[in-house]
Order: sequence, then structure tokens, then C-alpha cells
Amino acid sequence: MSGTIEARLAEIGVTLPDAPAPAANYVPTVRVGDTLYVSGQISQDATGLITGKVGVDLSVAEGAAAARTCGLGLLAQVKSACDGDLDRLQRVVKLTGFVNSTPHFTDQPKVINGCSDFLVEALGEAGRHARSAVSAAALPLNVAVEIEGVFQIR
Repeated sequence: MSGTIEARLAEIGVTLPDAPAPAANYVPTVRVGDTLYVSGQISQDATGLITGKVGVDLSVAEGAAAARTCGLGLLAQVKSACDGDLDRLQRVVKLTGFVNSTPHFTDQPKVINGCSDFLVEALGEAGRHARSAVSAAALPLNVAVEIEGVFQIR
């Protein structure tokens, strides 16, 4: 990847939000050596929370767009944990994505692709990762998607 991560984000028209503060008794990130664990980021954009059950209230495409916003939150948390220097990010190691959906919904991977595709677009090969995509009967605040991540940083 040529140039900085921030420059690449600008090229694709992305501005990271501020890293969201924790909503309860936990920290947004924990660093162990060169591994950064990022707490679950919920689907939200500038207008607020993206809520509802995917497959009922939201289409798969709308769910994927919601998952993309989780990717923005994850990168914002990495940037904050790296004292504002996103170029300390070496690679995305693993994502675990939770989709607010019914028991019969089976397209969780297509929804979480919204985040995965964004991270590869933004980071190139460093954005490729291991992943789990699972259904949840409900998520906090009725959000559509929540995604946590593991990252390697300098």
C-alpha cells in the first residue's frame, strides 16, 4: 500500500468519526504486546444508531452498510489507541461480527462483508483477516450490527 492509511481513506472519501466512548464499565481497547483488542463497535452514522433486525427491518445490503459503519468505528478506536497515528496499524487479524436477525436468517456473512470489504478497500492486504459472522437474537440498543476486532500494531 503506497502512502499513509489516512491518505488512502481520503482517496476513497472516508473521514473517520471520533472514537466512541464506552457505554458501560469496560475500556474501548486493550493492548497486549503488539496485539490490540477493540471492543464491539455498534452500527451508527452521523444521523445516529442504525437499528432493527436484518432480513425484517433492513435488507442484506442495508445490513452490510451498517456493518461498514462498524468498520469506521473500529479504525477510529485503533487510531485513538495509537495516539492518533493510524500508520502504526500493521494488519487486521480477526473480526467477530454479530447481526441482529431472526432465527431463520442465514446471510450473516453477507452482512459482515460490509465491514470486511471496507477494511480491504482501505488497507489493502493488511485489511485481510480471519472472521466469524453470527446471528444474535438482539443487540444493545436494538442496533443492526456489532463488530469487535483484533489488530496488530507497532
